[in-house]
Amino acid sequence: MQFEEKKFTVPELKGISAKTMEEHLKLYAGYVKNINLICEKMGEYSAEPEKNAYAMSELQRRFGFEFDGMRNHEIYFDSLQGGAQELPADSKFKTALEKQVPFEQWFAGFKTLAMTRGVGWAILYVDTTDGRLWCTFVEDHQLGQLVGCVPILALDMWEHAFVADYQPSGKKQYVEDFFANLNWKKIEENFDKAAK
Repeated sequence: MQFEEKKFTVPELKGISAKTMEEHLKLYAGYVKNINLICEKMGEYSAEPEKNAYAMSELQRRFGFEFDGMRNHEIYFDSLQGGAQELPADSKFKTALEKQVPFEQWFAGFKTLAMTRGVGWAILYVDTTDGRLWCTFVEDHQLGQLVGCVPILALDMWEHAFVADYQPSGKKQYVEDFFANLNWKKIEENFDKAAK
């Protein structure tokens, strides 16, 4: 089974240039291509697993990086489609979050999390076992993902996402602009799907 590259219609964004988005989407396409190549090779190598044990284990190790890179980017780009939108007034996501922490406190904390040194992702999850919301910084694409949790918001903090427009010193402004461009209705939709 082949994974297909999703197409995203991202409008003009505040602070994040069309060129950065174009290059970023090409990078995403590379993850889709690579995961398909890995799956193809795994299928070939599985015919003789003992002979190909080393190659298979290396591909399997790489699988998590490429797969999570693909999926994290899909969440990221999808949340920018349709232009900036506020949370619906009857937001189930916000209601659930505020059972744990006031929204503004969470929001400030998530932005701080995004400023973690190093490359990776600031991700908000729904725990499918009890519905609680968790945030974590995921290094690379796969190190630190939370088992049993579904990501509903993913903020790309790899330098390719912002350095051309903001320079390394402008990371904080990139985070602010990401949220200024965010379609919160997409996060609400992600929450609704994950919380079922």
